[in-house]
Amino acid sequence: MRGGRRWGILPSTRRFWREARREPHFQLREWLHGYVYGRWPYLYIGLGTGEHPLTKAVLPPLRWLCQRLGLWEPRNPDSGPSAGAKSFADSYHGKVVPLDNAQRLVSVQRDLEIRNLERIIPYTTARDIVLRDPEHIAVLRCPCRASRQDPCEPLDVCLIVGEPFAGFITEHHPDRARMISQEEALEILEGEDRRGHVHHAFFKEAMMGRFYAICNCCSCCCGAMQAQRNGVPMLASSGYICRVAEDSACTQCGQCVRKCQFAAIVENVAGTVTVDAEKCMGCGVCVNNCPTGALVLERAPEKGEPLDMGALMEQELQRLSRPA
Repeated sequence: MRGGRRWGILPSTRRFWREARREPHFQLREWLHGYVYGRWPYLYIGLGTGEHPLTKAVLPPLRWLCQRLGLWEPRNPDSGPSAGAKSFADSYHGKVVPLDNAQRLVSVQRDLEIRNLERIIPYTTARDIVLRDPEHIAVLRCPCRASRQDPCEPLDVCLIVGEPFAGFITEHHPDRARMISQEEALEILEGEDRRGHVHHAFFKEAMMGRFYAICNCCSCCCGAMQAQRNGVPMLASSGYICRVAEDSACTQCGQCVRKCQFAAIVENVAGTVTVDAEKCMGCGVCVNNCPTGALVLERAPEKGEPLDMGALMEQELQRLSRPA
């Protein structure tokens, strides 16, 4: 045995297998899908974004195979979803999280299991938070940015949270990923927020239907934001919305317009700014980067429930403390 391998299989692959087998709805095809996704993320994302040179040759038969295996079913937007139909977005999606909520996701100190967050993650599948060893965090060179010819920098900004995911990524990609502390993860989140990049908590059916990563995204490189613009609803609102404060001290500097990754803020002829409530995803980047505090982030119930780990953990503790 060399490097912990047994019969050529790495320890992290075995752990990935064991953890998946514990899931009540385990499916071998989904485990294989997750293995391919984690083992070759740059090929997977490159094909998905259309940036890989093999996209035209590989993507059509790959889509056909996924449909044949029942991994996803394309929906006709004119006819609406059919009963039991599952779109690509249902199985692979991100939840927009403001900086403070993203920070809580990488600061959990104990194992945690919260299932079926349908009010927070509005998709038919992949909406669990199951954190094993949550202090195990890996930073991965962003596959979306790496696939672009002129990517935004830095590249080392994708955070893989908890096991078996962090161990799998670092063991299979030692040249592109490394383990970091929770403090380093917080620094990466803060740095990306200052650059105007949006934090998304990602869930994927092939990753056991769980939260597994925080991607720090820019609209020019991010595959999910690209899909969102093209009508594939891969992103769910944070549950907040940006508004101009009533006693606004706006100086018309244009910082918020430049930082907004969803093109939701426009500068009027008079020099004031307006927030498009339909486009705003409540990421909070504009609020955090406004030099005069002229913008605020407010709860918007019509946009869904926030992914607030503090509130979720408190609810879980209350549930566990109730008599059986």
